[in-house]
This record gives sequence, C-alpha cells and structure tokens, in this order.
Amino acid sequence: MASIFIVEDDPDISDLIAHYLQRAGHEVTRITSGTEVMPRLRTGRPDLVILDLMLPGMDGLLVCQAMRAETATAAIPIIMLTARGDEADRIAGLELGADDYVTKPFSAKELVARVAARLRRHGTGPSTGIVKYQNIAIDADRHIVTHDGNEVKLTAKEFLLLQYLVQHRGRVLSRDVLLTDVWGYQYTGGTRTVDVHIRRLREKLPLLNDAIETVKQFGYKLV
Repeated sequence: MASIFIVEDDPDISDLIAHYLQRAGHEVTRITSGTEVMPRLRTGRPDLVILDLMLPGMDGLLVCQAMRAETATAAIPIIMLTARGDEADRIAGLELGADDYVTKPFSAKELVARVAARLRRHGTGPSTGIVKYQNIAIDADRHIVTHDGNEVKLTAKEFLLLQYLVQHRGRVLSRDVLLTDVWGYQYTGGTRTVDVHIRRLREKLPLLNDAIETVKQFGYKLV
C-alpha cells in the first residue's frame, strides 16, 4: 500500500482516480486547491502526488516548483494530470521536475499502471549504498546526491537517471533504453523527456557537461 495525494478540483475525475487507486490497495488523500498542497505535505508526506495542472488558488506548475524547492518534498514522484496536450505544456511540467505526464481524457487503468511503475522505481529497488563518480556521491539509502560534500537537490527522476548512468558508465545508452529502464514504463511522452532530464543534470552538476557525451541521433554515454 502506498499513500497517494490526488490534487484535482474536478470531483468526478478525483472520484474516478481514487476508486481505481483504492482498488489497487493504495491509501488516497484528496486535495482540491493548489494552495492546500504544501501545508498538507508538511504534515504528512505521501509516496506519490497526482497533480492537476489547472487548479484554483495555485496552478500545478507552481505547486510542482514549490515541491522541488523544498528538501523534504523534492524527491516525491509527481505525475502531472491535465487537459492540455501540446508539447509546450508537457515540457514545462518536465522542466519543473514532474516525473510523468498524463493527458485528459485518460485510461484510469493506465494511470494506475503508471503509478505502480513510478512507485517501483522510486521506492522498492535494492539498496546499493553509496556510489561515487569523480567528486559526486550517490547515497541510494537516503536518496541524496552530494558534490564535494555539498548536497545537490535532484528530483526523483533525475536521481534515478544519474544513478543509472553511473552504474552503466562507459556504455552508450539509447534514449529508448533510458526510458524503459529508468522511467520503468512504456513512456508515451516521447524521448524528448530524456534530453530535458540530461540537460537538468548538467545544469545542477556542471562536471557532467563534459562527462556525459551526446551520441548524435541515438543517446548518451557517461565517460
């Protein structure tokens, strides 16, 4: 059983998602306003947040940004849910740290499958202790990354992507392989999401600018 926050102001959609998640054995908390999210997160941390983009009070993009800005909530997986379907909105959500993106109308069963995949990738993998790459240390037990001893805030997906690259250093990894093994699901948002997350890793850990090589029209390699 996982604890999941559903942040959705449409009661019909919220009811539908809650029904399927509860059938899958999860504990559900419903929130109807963007401004309620951070106060609720400070009193009870969920395993995952399903976050609508269009919310009263504070939209989903701002909520996502606020979650990623605080250490206590930065690693909580976020699946963004919205009626908007164009690429610009998907990229905006990913840029701010969302881990997945589902466009309305959606299949409730598919959403539950995506939730299960995200939870598996985030919390049930084997612990590998501390792995180091140059001056970067990846603590899998505490889900913390440090550079020269200073903590670097990464989203859950950025953490998993960095960990995967380090574990497979020297190998050329296609975007499709990264989507399958890191995202843990048949991701439908396109391989562009890999490029977005690689760019964010390079920005947050500048030594990766040269360490992660781009293999033209294929993927990436950590040298």
